[in-house]
Amino acid sequence: MLQIVLQTEAVAEASSSISLLSMAAKGGWLMIVLLALSVVAVYIFGERLVVLRKASRIDQNFMNNIKEYIYDGKVQSAIHLCENQNTITARLIAKGLHNIGRPLTDIKSAIENVGSIEVARLEKGLPVLASVAGGAPMVGFLGTVIGMIKAFYNMSMAGNNIDITLLSEGIYIAMVTTVAGLMIGIPAYFAYNYLSSRIGSIVNTMEKNTLDFLDLLQEPLK
Repeated sequence: MLQIVLQTEAVAEASSSISLLSMAAKGGWLMIVLLALSVVAVYIFGERLVVLRKASRIDQNFMNNIKEYIYDGKVQSAIHLCENQNTITARLIAKGLHNIGRPLTDIKSAIENVGSIEVARLEKGLPVLASVAGGAPMVGFLGTVIGMIKAFYNMSMAGNNIDITLLSEGIYIAMVTTVAGLMIGIPAYFAYNYLSSRIGSIVNTMEKNTLDFLDLLQEPLK
């Protein structure tokens, strides 16, 4: 009895997977577009996640070491430390160290310019991810419109001999593409917001370290 139940469940699972594949196939060529959009979204999210994790790594002793080098007048040692760190904060501080001796406003402006470039690098790919989040549901809606047009066309061609099977193809396209578009667009939307929040956190850290560095340059003048 148990064996029969297990076999029945296996058959049900197999038929379910087959039906899902057949439903996807009924979506037509728009499913290929949606599949491409999903691949793009997954790639961007994964690639940006790795980049942001590396960018968020900070040596807690980095600023303390910079402070000691500046107090000792070892600016070149501080620059070498920044080059060895090779992080966003280190590149910002290095730009400031290269401009030591110039007015503080010039140093701040130079750091801000580098900061803008670093933020642009962090945000690379995010506009595309946002486009996928908004575009995938629209592609699905396009499939809905095409499917309904096909269904009504089949009805008009059938005349008085309307058969439900004539409508099935159009309805499949309408429903499947809509669901697929939402299944891609919604996760892409949340992924975009998550990455944006991570970037915002990194930017806040950059600004804090920059202000600490600028305050450090003013301390000997007090």
